Amino acid sequence: MRGTTLGCVLLVVDIGNTNVVCGLYQDRALCHAFRASTRTGGTSDEYAVMLRQMMDLHGVRSGSIDAAIVASVVPPVTDALVGAIRQGFHTDPLIVGPGLKTGISVLYDNPRDVGADRIVNAVAAYDRVHAGVIVVDFGTATTFDCISPQGEYLGGVIVPGVQLSLDALLVRAARLTRVELAEPPRVVGRNTTHALQSGVVHGYCSLVDGLVQKLKRELGFPCEVIATGGLAQLIAKHSTTVGSVDINLTLEGLRLLYERNARSECGSVRPRGERTP
Repeated sequence: MRGTTLGCVLLVVDIGNTNVVCGLYQDRALCHAFRASTRTGGTSDEYAVMLRQMMDLHGVRSGSIDAAIVASVVPPVTDALVGAIRQGFHTDPLIVGPGLKTGISVLYDNPRDVGADRIVNAVAAYDRVHAGVIVVDFGTATTFDCISPQGEYLGGVIVPGVQLSLDALLVRAARLTRVELAEPPRVVGRNTTHALQSGVVHGYCSLVDGLVQKLKRELGFPCEVIATGGLAQLIAKHSTTVGSVDINLTLEGLRLLYERNARSECGSVRPRGERTP
């Protein structure tokens, strides 16, 4: 119903290199999710307008927002979007970073080098399975994150993302043109469009299966495999190693992190400033 005010609402924001993905949680239920292109030159005012327009599109009043949390891998955008949240919703967002209580141990050589989105995904995945797990995230980069049965973030693998790889190929190959990222009718492409689509879908599927098998052998313990990201459903459906797909895994991880770190009127926890009336 348009124009309604949800009960107690948490805004979660994942700032990626390609998209800004937002979710609205009422209590622990994801009510709405929306995304916009990441603009590194955007101002706080522009992002405030974007957030308000997105919320209006989903029929949610801006006054509904009680708290917020932000994870970002794009520092120039972080300050602008945090400013937009403060300005538009009169709340001081929690920011995923060093010092945040995550509930998992990060065993990276330098924990500060791990992208916020990778930690958030690890938190959500381990909370779901409470066992060894590998998260495959199809974003600007395709990342593989390994979590031990004890809830330790062990590290992983980073490869160029699907769209990034295709764009790079098109730049260097003069006779190839852009194609829709869609499932081809067969593995053997009988025209250039289908051949490119097969390379993207089946090629990356084989990359995922090969790396997951290598990771499992090296880790030496049973692992569930969860895929997330915009292209997860397209590619993971052909995989023999991916057990499940959750395109909202990062949003769920942000909700969990908020609950572990701040107290709000919803009964969650909130250490950074009280909400301005």
